[in-house]
Amino acid sequence: MGGQACVLYGAAEFSRDLDLALLPDPANLEQLDGALRALDATPIGVPPLSLAHLQAGLAVHFRCRREEVLGLRIDIMTHMRGVAPFVDLWARRTTFTFSDDTIDVMALPDLVAAKKTQRDKDWPMIRRLVDANYLNHRHEPTPERVHFWLRELRTPELLIEAVNAHREAADAIGLDRGLLRGRAGDLTVDGLARALHEEEMAERQRDAAYWKPRREQLERLRQDAAHRP
Repeated sequence: MGGQACVLYGAAEFSRDLDLALLPDPANLEQLDGALRALDATPIGVPPLSLAHLQAGLAVHFRCRREEVLGLRIDIMTHMRGVAPFVDLWARRTTFTFSDDTIDVMALPDLVAAKKTQRDKDWPMIRRLVDANYLNHRHEPTPERVHFWLRELRTPELLIEAVNAHREAADAIGLDRGLLRGRAGDLTVDGLARALHEEEMAERQRDAAYWKPRREQLERLRQDAAHRP
């Protein structure tokens, strides 16, 4: 659900980490624990791996020590802000097939939703993910693709192009995406760039509010760990 997925979608060249969305199930957690042992992966800080912490929306971090994957960081989450439950993510996942294996990743709209965080690095990645999808498929529009482009494009020139090509859909989506509301025929690059920046800042603030109690919980866990003999 992270950088590795972005590589597969053609929006990144490499990623140093492996980010996983996990089904919150005891049997599944047991299988994950076995895989982590096989990778000689040790926890990084807090919290420890547990369903309670995952279901609270916290991320659990590991560093691999097995030679073939030495230094690889693995981050695991179950619940993410603004992202559907795991059963829905799994039902609409994308499967990439290779000569000797398959890899399941979040569907592109879900991956974009998961990237709407406070982190500076995530917003250029969202832009590249959606741009790549639009440029690769704009001559093969489907209702699902058009809806995705109009909701998520962040390059002003491409968004204007998409709006002008799909005005009826843009009018409908403008009811939810305020920067398109009533402006389908009156969009400018500069004005849209400002509106996109405002949209990003508002999303960052929502993410900060979501993480505030979770960061406080993490700090309590760190203090408890520091006082433990």
